[in-house]
Amino acid sequence: MKLFIGNLDEKIQDFHLKEAFQDFGKVVNAKVIKDHHTGRSKGFGFVEMPDQEEAVKVINTVDGATWEGKVISVKKAFK
Repeated sequence: MKLFIGNLDEKIQDFHLKEAFQDFGKVVNAKVIKDHHTGRSKGFGFVEMPDQEEAVKVINTVDGATWEGKVISVKKAFK
C-alpha cells in the first residue's frame, strides 16, 4: 500500500521517512517530493509498504501525530 505523508518539515529526507515508518513494518520505498528547481522539500512524501495491515496500522497510529514540530497527515495514496 502506498501512503501519502503530508505536512513534513523541510529537514525530513527520504531516509528519515524510511527509518520512522520501519517501526511499523517493512518499507519498500520512501520518497520526499522536492521542487525540481530549488531542490527543497515540497512538504510531503510517499511511503510504500507491502503489507496492507501494517500500512493501515500506520495510518491509524501516526495520522495527526507531531514530527519535528509539525502535525503530519498520513493517508492512503490514490494513484
